[in-house]
Amino acid sequence: MKKKILILLSYIILLFNTNLLSDENKKFLKIGLLAPLTGEYSELGNSLLYSLQLALDEINDKDVYIIPRDAGFNDEKKLETAINELKEKEVNIIIGPLTNNEFAEVKKHNDVIFISPSNISPEFSQNIISVGVSLESQLLTLVNFIKKQKKKKTVIMFPENKYTKFIESKLKKLGLNNIRIFKYSSDPQVLTGEIEILTNYSQRKKKLELRKKMFEDKEDEQSIKELEKLEQLYTLGDVNFDSVIIIDFGNSLKSVLTSLVYTDVNQEKVLFTTVNQWFDESIFYENTIKSLYYPSINYKEFKKYNEKYFKKFSSYPNEITILTYDALGLIYYAWKKNGKINSVNDFLFKSKIQGKIGTFSFKQGKVRQELEIYKTENNRFIKF
Repeated sequence: MKKKILILLSYIILLFNTNLLSDENKKFLKIGLLAPLTGEYSELGNSLLYSLQLALDEINDKDVYIIPRDAGFNDEKKLETAINELKEKEVNIIIGPLTNNEFAEVKKHNDVIFISPSNISPEFSQNIISVGVSLESQLLTLVNFIKKQKKKKTVIMFPENKYTKFIESKLKKLGLNNIRIFKYSSDPQVLTGEIEILTNYSQRKKKLELRKKMFEDKEDEQSIKELEKLEQLYTLGDVNFDSVIIIDFGNSLKSVLTSLVYTDVNQEKVLFTTVNQWFDESIFYENTIKSLYYPSINYKEFKKYNEKYFKKFSSYPNEITILTYDALGLIYYAWKKNGKINSVNDFLFKSKIQGKIGTFSFKQGKVRQELEIYKTENNRFIKF
């Protein structure tokens, strides 16, 4: 089995090197790829490789070719070997690594530029540019959206886990730490009680019971009608916020949404928002929120990319591969514009760049994605 994988990998690498040097004096753009092409994450690695094949097809320039290397996944030794092999091939720009856990290692190679799909930070970091959909871009998009909806009492919510300090540092950097912050437990059984405190659930429930008692012994028509109206309610009174930003994903996000509905937060008055969910359709199910808003990449282009990928490879891509697809286009643009790529400064463009995921700007050593707002409604993603 191992022999078959190695033969397949050799074939893929040969396939990607069909645009080899036929004229030694001619200028070529050689781009390395660091990906887990074998092992547990090989499916992701090969999906990244295929995304670059799609991008090469679209560019249609025989002077551009990809040199992939198996860098494993958070494997320091494999990563170092892969980078050195690429440098021997005179590659000075590489797509990768996948995660920021590997940044310390690649920074040692400051004669090489790395374009990473990580979203850890929008700032250029020495010889690394991260093109992932950053939390900063998402939060700025959400804050602007909430302001346009004339909401003024926002709560930013996120779980207490290994990412808590990272989120807090981003909020402080953006000057959003003056907005009300609510941290909750990752344990669903504890979570509901915490949301009850946030929403003043007990007091609002008690307020309703006291109000109902005022009309229980009265027999006039107006009192009877008022009591009937109160019987339809679960609580009385509004919560002390008008919008929420929930920085969470998957089942944990669903638990938060369910708890907010359980504590009778009025969905007509409170705006529910979250961070980029990559158009995950599972959010349609077990979700009791009528309308949930979040910032994301261009949905139409995302669908087109998935369809094109499926047509060529008979499978659907991992969602982050659209970032490597755009990374190749970005590198090609910089190369054609400057005639060379020697440093991260060659990616500081005056004009905005249009990619598959949307519009990028590269200014003052920082990447910013201009995201769009989508809402989930009736099992559909609707651009707002």
